[in-house]
Amino acid sequence: MTQPILTEWNENAGSHTRIAYSGLELKDLVATELNTFFQIKFNDTLVNLEEYLGNQSILTIPEIILLEVDENGECFSLLERLKANFLYNGVIVVMISLSNDRSFKQKAMQLKVHDFYIYPFSMSDLRERLNFLVKFKFIRPKLVDITQEVDIKYRMPFSKRLLDLLISGTMLFLLSPIMLAIVIAIKLNSKGPVIYKSKRVGTGYKVFDFYKFRSMRIDADKLLVELSTQNQYANEDGGTKAAFVKIKDDPRITKLGNFLRNSTLDELPQLFNILLGDMSLVGNRPLPVYEAEMLTSNEWSMRFLGPAGLTGLWQITKRGKLDMSERERKKLDNFYAQNYSFWLDMKILIRTVPAVFQKEKV
Repeated sequence: MTQPILTEWNENAGSHTRIAYSGLELKDLVATELNTFFQIKFNDTLVNLEEYLGNQSILTIPEIILLEVDENGECFSLLERLKANFLYNGVIVVMISLSNDRSFKQKAMQLKVHDFYIYPFSMSDLRERLNFLVKFKFIRPKLVDITQEVDIKYRMPFSKRLLDLLISGTMLFLLSPIMLAIVIAIKLNSKGPVIYKSKRVGTGYKVFDFYKFRSMRIDADKLLVELSTQNQYANEDGGTKAAFVKIKDDPRITKLGNFLRNSTLDELPQLFNILLGDMSLVGNRPLPVYEAEMLTSNEWSMRFLGPAGLTGLWQITKRGKLDMSERERKKLDNFYAQNYSFWLDMKILIRTVPAVFQKEKV
């Protein structure tokens, strides 16, 4: 089924893609770098752009709107007006900012633009991103049919599921007094819910509610963008985009949260995830959605064909070590997905016990 889609895409790609551009600061650079690959209609002001778009029909509207963010943020008002027009519901919107003002990026995210770039950046990266967005938009209607045919589907072995039920059920019974004490301590220590619930991606990209005892401030997710430059998995070239997130001495963690994390007691509610069948005792850690969406290539999607787990190879081999690269972690996940067995699970469970007492936080 893939070949016809790619053939149609090749016939409709490249210079056939229309872009409506607004801005002056980067106009010359965009013209030099992108004109060869796209049909670009340049508009010096937002007024010119809105007038141009207003004169288009359903057959002539551009595939992409590329906007320079103006100092007053009037571009966001324009986007709100365009979103109210059904003709532009499917148009790809990418914004470019010459300012590091975080409020611009937050506003763009609220309006659900497809991407947001802060200059300076690689123009070739922008070109590839625009090509990908158009390509994905073109083939997306056909993906509904493709997803009905599953080449590989993970089925948890009966013995593994039985072991999960026996161990998790026993641990919940024995540890219930400790869990009750933790609930009381969290309530007394800080405001907010006792259980932190987030969406995680597990086996086969299945999204489920993931449970932990809350160890962070209630605004932790909002602070993540500000702390992105401290991510230990950040790209070697100084970028802030990485598939995994790990921040040393994370300021979002509460004092009680530090203790819970060092002792791994914050993980105990995941025993309920295991009982529900969302996870297994041993497997690859289920990832937050923003991390999982960066691991969709053929090379790395393998990790999602194995079980999601409470502990795994990553935790017992190089867990907490500063010299562990993002690629090494991905390779460990892929190895487990391809080679997991009852005896490998037993080895990982046994080696998890000393790993719990190491000082380095994850």
